[in-house]
Amino acid sequence: MDLNINSTQKLNNGVDIPCLGLGTWDLRGREAYKAVLWSLDLGYRLIDTATLYGNENEIGEALKDTNIPREEIFLTTKVWNTDQGYNNTLNAFEKSLKRLKVDYIDLYLIHWPVSGLRNDTWKALEKIYEGGKARSVGVSNFTSQHLKELLESSETTPAVNQIEFSPFLFQKELMDYCKANKIVVEAYTPLTRGRRFGNIIVKGLAQKHKKTPAQILIRWGLQHEIIEIPKSGNKQHLRENAEVFDFTLDLEEMSQLDELNENYRLVDDPHLID
Repeated sequence: MDLNINSTQKLNNGVDIPCLGLGTWDLRGREAYKAVLWSLDLGYRLIDTATLYGNENEIGEALKDTNIPREEIFLTTKVWNTDQGYNNTLNAFEKSLKRLKVDYIDLYLIHWPVSGLRNDTWKALEKIYEGGKARSVGVSNFTSQHLKELLESSETTPAVNQIEFSPFLFQKELMDYCKANKIVVEAYTPLTRGRRFGNIIVKGLAQKHKKTPAQILIRWGLQHEIIEIPKSGNKQHLRENAEVFDFTLDLEEMSQLDELNENYRLVDDPHLID
């Protein structure tokens, strides 16, 4: 699999999404600002945020201050649960645009499948997409059941489903369902926030390839054709997270990692949402 930091995947509407990006959950203030500028300098071109993260202003500042042209950056944000519903979502989107200081978003996501609101929220995303202010729209934390409901009630297939995903939460059935329906899977928390770096398989592969445990986990996701958005506010870690294109995991190594699934979640389980 011949990948590099400029590699992209084509979404179902023809838009290209970078295969590696920066997740910004829990990055605040100057830390968020600096992480975005550092990552752009290192060659990252996907920046992922959300209204909930409370850092859209700082990310907007960084985008304004970088010398990377706006059209080369793939910017994602998300509508939070308390802003869902048709009109609320339209308003929330405009506020995100203002905070980010941009006139369009590359990918706008429903953050969680809120019961009773998600279908109206999706209609608002369709309107935003049709109006050209979002180049693509998608969902986050949707199970295959939530996706089936959406696909049955809508003309528009989500471009992306952003989910918690790592070898320790290898959601293979959901991944296969998304691929079959031309929905690209994007992984948040792909590094398990470092809590599984000590795993014997991961450590062994890291030593064998002269890589860090984080680099092994990112490479595993990339080879499953998952968009990886590891979070870091540390310049050295940002650099390491991008140095995953000079080695390959063979089939046996991929299989070893696939078998680590233990349904290990750091975030709420969306299967509990009706």
